[in-house]
Amino acid sequence: MADEPCDVQTEIFRRMTPEQKLRAAMRLYWSARELKAAWFRYEHPEWTEDQVKAAVREAFLFHHE
Repeated sequence: MADEPCDVQTEIFRRMTPEQKLRAAMRLYWSARELKAAWFRYEHPEWTEDQVKAAVREAFLFHHE
């Protein structure tokens, strides 16, 4: 199945220390926030940076759009 990780990827994650896993999760989280901000900027070019930041914060706090 395409959604299942390959054996190599699974082995890489198994060998990671808890600290490495936490760093990877944090990078993923902040990348998701950056992508969400880019989407808001695209959808609402008239918004200020403060409005974009507020929308991202709200989206992640309340888990919508």
